Amino acid sequence: MVHGAKSAAVFSFAIWLAAAAVACGGDSDKAPAPTKPAKLAPGVEKQPTKAPEPDLGHALVLGLASFAPFEKGKPPKALPARMEFLSFSDGKWNLTQLEDEGSDVFHKAMAYQTADGQTQILSVSGSKAVVKLWSKGADGLEAKTLWEKDFGGKFSRMRDVEVGDLFGDGSAAMAVATHDQGIVATIHPKPDGTFEVVEIDEEPNTFVHEIEIGDIDGDGTLEVYATPSEPNRLDGSHQSGQVVRYIPEIGEGRKIVADLGDRHAKEIYVGDVDGNGKDELYVVVEGRLNKETKSIDVKTEVRRYEADTDPAAGVVIGELPDYMCRFLTVGDIDGDGKLEMVAAAYSSGLWLLRPGADPMAPWKVELLDKNSGGFEHAAILSDLDGDGKDELYVASDKHKEVRRYEWNGSRMVSETIYKRPSSAGGVFTWNIMPVPVALLP
Repeated sequence: MVHGAKSAAVFSFAIWLAAAAVACGGDSDKAPAPTKPAKLAPGVEKQPTKAPEPDLGHALVLGLASFAPFEKGKPPKALPARMEFLSFSDGKWNLTQLEDEGSDVFHKAMAYQTADGQTQILSVSGSKAVVKLWSKGADGLEAKTLWEKDFGGKFSRMRDVEVGDLFGDGSAAMAVATHDQGIVATIHPKPDGTFEVVEIDEEPNTFVHEIEIGDIDGDGTLEVYATPSEPNRLDGSHQSGQVVRYIPEIGEGRKIVADLGDRHAKEIYVGDVDGNGKDELYVVVEGRLNKETKSIDVKTEVRRYEADTDPAAGVVIGELPDYMCRFLTVGDIDGDGKLEMVAAAYSSGLWLLRPGADPMAPWKVELLDKNSGGFEHAAILSDLDGDGKDELYVASDKHKEVRRYEWNGSRMVSETIYKRPSSAGGVFTWNIMPVPVALLP
């Protein structure tokens, strides 16, 4: 999330259908598109582009799938997988990029610290399922393959990865989600510099979309959470799924922690958002679209689970007037020491969720920006400028823009830090993460 041309073509076509939907409202995830340019929510203020000062020590890396400009009557042409890096120096945001001819999508790219203290870039790819580490060499970033496999199904993708001390030995182990044979795997760095891959679960005809790592039961041992579901459907029909847990350190296999019935989740978050000292699991349960009326019959829900929550009894802390949301990010936007959650929904915009005194009660849900959207709608809260407040960085693929939002004392202020040329082809931004500037190619 090795792969033949037929599978790559199927993946490209599926993404193209989704891209067509973003453009004209006719894809597998059909959602009503506004007929007029959407306005900013009252809490968001648009400003002339003005980047932070001084130069930043961290940049943003974006993992992309991109397509050549569409030619009428011809199938879309998938381009090589691409990472884009946005860094701020000399008073402006600058773009550099890296392409990998071996795949057509980077589903994720992130910073990774090796056992000897080096920071490298960890990537997972699709349409040739590969996990790689990229280090700075004489000719730019050079890749080392950690794991490559053809899973033998219709698709072969490395879909997500997270890093943590999964074996209690101090190593930065990886948990990896894949398509479409439902494989969840760990990659364990060994003292001799090698990496041991162990496939800890497998389920045919299953997509695993997301991985999270945390300690919800508070016993000091990290757990891995994943979101297996039926394969994505392009006709808008129901897609069932679950959230499951693994504990690699003690060899515990799959346990269902959220049973979603005939609904599913492509996004989860594990962390101590409410500040009570214990991690929680947050599950974005996708809504339901009426294929005939193109209206939303069931809203997207954000559900909260604690260690003792019954899998069928997650607490709904907020609803979004959308049928799809594939990014949650958590941080402190106003520097008050309390965490907030931002949900980046498909077509309804960016939403801010704040817990109250009782985190099991409904949270306050505010619209940050209606004029932002995308099939994935990648977003990250991160304090790149080091002022004690997390900025929000968002790839609004619907507008071919990357935007930065900052708290100005009373509200979020928006600026565009990168806009793609109007002549550029289609793009899907699958993730956005901070990385040290020293790693730029």
